[in-house]
Parts: sequence; structure tokens; C-alpha cells
Amino acid sequence: MSEKPKLLLFISEDYYYWSHRRPLARAALDAGYEVALVTRIGGMQSRIEADGVRVISLSISRGGTNPLRDLRMLVQLIGIYRRERPALVHHVAVKPVIYGSLAARITGVPNVVNALGGLGFAFISRSWHGRALGTLVRLLLRGALARGILILQNPDDVSLLCRERLIDRDRVRLVRGAGVDLEYFRPAQAPPSGVPVVVLPARMLWDKGVGEFVAAARRLRAGGSSARFVLVGGRDEENPQGIDAPTLADWQREGAVEWWGHREDMPAVLAQATIACLPSYREGLPKALLEAAACALPLVATDVPGCREVVRNGENGLLVPPRDAVALAEALAALLADPGKRRTFATASRALVERDFAEKAIVSRVLAVYAEFARRKSVDSPA
Repeated sequence: MSEKPKLLLFISEDYYYWSHRRPLARAALDAGYEVALVTRIGGMQSRIEADGVRVISLSISRGGTNPLRDLRMLVQLIGIYRRERPALVHHVAVKPVIYGSLAARITGVPNVVNALGGLGFAFISRSWHGRALGTLVRLLLRGALARGILILQNPDDVSLLCRERLIDRDRVRLVRGAGVDLEYFRPAQAPPSGVPVVVLPARMLWDKGVGEFVAAARRLRAGGSSARFVLVGGRDEENPQGIDAPTLADWQREGAVEWWGHREDMPAVLAQATIACLPSYREGLPKALLEAAACALPLVATDVPGCREVVRNGENGLLVPPRDAVALAEALAALLADPGKRRTFATASRALVERDFAEKAIVSRVLAVYAEFARRKSVDSPA
């Protein structure tokens, strides 16, 4: 009886694995892989291991740029790869892609899948520090992506990375996000009554457009709107775009917005919402919008990569220019004033995710990428 092929997932945070990649790991187990997760352990280890996925601890600072700390992490990672000897590694996000690819090359891991969920701070920052970091990240990615297959989530990112010659197009696979569980995220049995609620479901980061959302809420409240504007998501202290606690507290005291923090019960949260909003500067494929669409909500988002894959302007929501609080306020006001349009958009949102973003279909596409390596090995083997 042959051994199961070992799949090693390298994801910096266990909570991100749980929210975005757990269905993939479970499907890989069902497909006959042994699955292990390399991650920084937070509070999810016992739940992950209950699924049959072995957790391997790694000391990784997701947002840090301390070279000595990163070197220690790389040495630890090389040791893990040497000990585990996986048939396939799947790295998720920029830092795991860069360091995981180097460790895989050093240790001779034969098959590498890299996945970039979105081209974030290093690609969109306007500060001198951000631009310098972007130049360095591009250089490192060019080396990291020299072998294996790269999964990207939207056509804009595919075009950008190929145009900048970070990778050849024939080694890129377009897989639109992580998908959404259509049974867990369902339309509410009855639309919410009372004061309309506009939710922004995201980590509290400036580049998610949180500042513009607050400014739009101020503008609408000053104009007499009775709607509630709610931020739903935790803080991210390691991210350079993280919003500090005093700022969030000031906003709540001001009364323009409410901050509900991180929530585990997102279907219940979305059942209270009238509109879901994500005025992000750039995304891979925003799971928050997919979940809101699956719950049959009308959407308002920015016309940027990732968001425009989920929000079809005039069909299931409205798109506005990024970093434009006035345009955002106008779009929200238009939807708040038009219940008929909200109902039309809501129906279209659910239909869109059922057609294009069902979790099982998305997971199957990733497993098909894994299977490419097995087919190549079969072709390359002597008769």
C-alpha cells in the first residue's frame, strides 16, 4: 500500500487558515493527502487538529521586517521542510511565498504552489517607505516565483505580475478566492426591520477604506440620515495599515459609527444588515463581500481589483472610486433611499455567488492545480 502524498500548507496565522483555507485542507484529506499546517499558533490548534490536520508551530512575524528575526524564522522553516519532506507545499500570502519558496528550493521540495490573495501594502502604498518596500518585495517575488505554480484571485493581479515579468503567464492559475459556504451563509428569513444598518466587515485597516467609511457616515448623519454605520472586524496590530485603539474609541464616542469588533457569528451579523460596504484600496477576492452577497445583501464597494469581481455595478451593487468619501456617501444614500433597488441587487448578489463562487467549486479548482504535479510526474516517468 503506497504512502499518502504529504501536503504542507504554510500560512502565517492559524486564524486565517481557519477562516479561509480550512475547506481546502479538509477536501485534500478526502482526496487522499496527508495534510500538515505550518503556522504561528494562536488559539486554533485544537480545532484544526480535530479535523485531522497536524499543526507545526513556526515563529513568524507576519508584518515585521526585522532581518535577524526573519533569518531565524527561515532557518526554522528549512528544518521543518527537511524533516517533513513533503511532496507538495502550498504557500499563502507574500511572506510565506518568499520564505517558503526559498526553503523549498534549499531542501529540494519537488512541487510548489504559491498563492497571493492580494497585492497589498507594498503594492498600493503612496509613502516613500511603502514604495521602497514595494521595490524590494517585487525583487524577492521574482526569485520566489521562478518555479512552481502561482494562484492569483483576480485578472488585474494576473496582468500586473505578468506585465512586470515576475512570472510567466503559463505558470499562473486564476482561482477566484476561497469560495463561500452557501449553506452557512444564507439569506435571512425576513429582511431586517427598523433603522437601516450599513456594515463594513473587515479588519480595521486604513487600506480597507475604513477612514472613508467613517467620513461618509459623518456626511450622511450630518445630512439627516438615521442609518447606523457599523464596523465589524478586529484590530491588526502587526499590519502597518492597522488602526489604533484610541482612534476607534474616538469614532465611537463621536457617534458617527459603531465598532462591533471581531465576530465569530457573521451570518447573524449580516442578517441585521441592510447594505454591506467595502471601500478597500485593493483586494485579492474579498471574502467579506462574498459572504455578504451569499446572504443576499446589496453591496457598495470601490472600483478596484478584487472588489469589482464581486460587485457588478448596477446589477448587485454600486462601485465608487477609491479614497473618495463623497462618492461613497452618495452611493450609500442612493441605496438607502431606494428599497426596490436594494431588493433587486440582493437577489442578484445571491445568484452571483451561487453561479461563480460556491466553495466546493473553488476548492475543486485548487485540487486540480495540485493534480497537475501528479500528471507531470506520470508523464515524465519512464514507460
